[in-house]
Amino acid sequence: MFPPEFAKSVSAELLKVLDDQPITSVRYNPFKLPGLPSEGNGLPVGESVPWNRYGAYLAQRPVFTLDPAMHAGAYYVQEASSQFVEHLYRQAVGDDNVRLLDLCAAPGGKTTLYSTLIGPGGLVVANEVIKTRASVLADNVRRWGIGNVAVTCNDAGAFGTFRHWFDVVAVDAPCSGEGMFRRVPDSRLEWSPAGIELCAARQRRILADAWDALRPGGVLIYSTCTFNRRENEDNVVWLSQNFAVEPVAIDVPTDWGVECGEVDGIGTFRFWPHLLRGEGFFAAVMRKADGRLKRETPRAHREPLVELNRPESRPLADWFATPEAMKFARVGDTCYGFYRPVYQSVASLAGVLNVIYSGVCTGQIFGVKLRPDHAMALFHDLARDNSPTLPNGRAAVTELTRDEALDYLRKRDPSDINRLSEGLNLLTYNGLPIGWTKRIGHRSNTLLPASFRIVNL
Repeated sequence: MFPPEFAKSVSAELLKVLDDQPITSVRYNPFKLPGLPSEGNGLPVGESVPWNRYGAYLAQRPVFTLDPAMHAGAYYVQEASSQFVEHLYRQAVGDDNVRLLDLCAAPGGKTTLYSTLIGPGGLVVANEVIKTRASVLADNVRRWGIGNVAVTCNDAGAFGTFRHWFDVVAVDAPCSGEGMFRRVPDSRLEWSPAGIELCAARQRRILADAWDALRPGGVLIYSTCTFNRRENEDNVVWLSQNFAVEPVAIDVPTDWGVECGEVDGIGTFRFWPHLLRGEGFFAAVMRKADGRLKRETPRAHREPLVELNRPESRPLADWFATPEAMKFARVGDTCYGFYRPVYQSVASLAGVLNVIYSGVCTGQIFGVKLRPDHAMALFHDLARDNSPTLPNGRAAVTELTRDEALDYLRKRDPSDINRLSEGLNLLTYNGLPIGWTKRIGHRSNTLLPASFRIVNL
């Protein structure tokens, strides 16, 4: 059943589709896969999503939690319509070496998408104001393993001090969620006209807070997963009336089924579940009018990152396939690696904001040896070759069966301890690293964080 007032506002055709089974889709990680998956390689395979190079529709929904490849960060389970932001980014921005603020980022679907697009030369700042959701976001960033994301937990207003600092600001705003009525039927019970008004007002506050952070000439991508005009077109009109915005030309093939519109000269894009294969989604993209304003980095009031010198970095560098691309630092007794082009940007953020994760956590150094963090196993540029050990013999590489991999991910003792080499083991599934374990004689110590553990399955 749908709320009566909602049912009156949409077509009967849409209501019928919203009572059907939802469509399942994923997005692959090109930094971990040599090419798009094909039948027989152990990954979910389906028909391509037209607006995303790495998206695929699946014929049926598997139990993703029981797929070690998902835990390895080989793909992300992301709704197809929301993957459209790749098309917007590629046409409106195009460059990869940019600073992008993903302001409402949890659980991480769009963050990992932007991370893929921007690559090692750019930086995604993924913010989530709710601490528990920010922790989930950070875990998904670790799992994706590209290393170009800083996860922050701040109110949107905190970014106003980074004036004109970002090349792109993406606001996937908290909304009334009408577009998710098929995937999450219980969300229908929370819907109300008053809730729409509250969401629209909150969205405008977030957009206003984010505006100063966007540089002149930069691009704003605004999106929601709802149908009503108050949270969508009306907010675009509000932006155009209160801020200096310019349109951005976006070409969308007609056979995609996307409804392309325009308000105040700004292009809008609607996804209707009865017209295409995806859930409800709305997006608009615009450019901040050009000017001569300079980027302003606020003065740091703390320095949590302590840069390591060359001798201090040596125990870390050997773990990276391209260590020359990295700069190393520590926070307390934990070490991190950062791509050189973005290190100073991360340091500037950490001096002002609450940064809960950034770069790639390498682990802790004891003497001259590194105890690697779980994120190091999942990092795409971990130093590896085709031998049964990591270079310099730092760890054995042990390939697991699916059942063995699931036992590890449940933090169970291995059924056959002799499958492990003495000392540190990098565990892989279909060649994809899933974590570390250490064998000491006849027992093993699983180095899997609790938040990555499979529970109750």
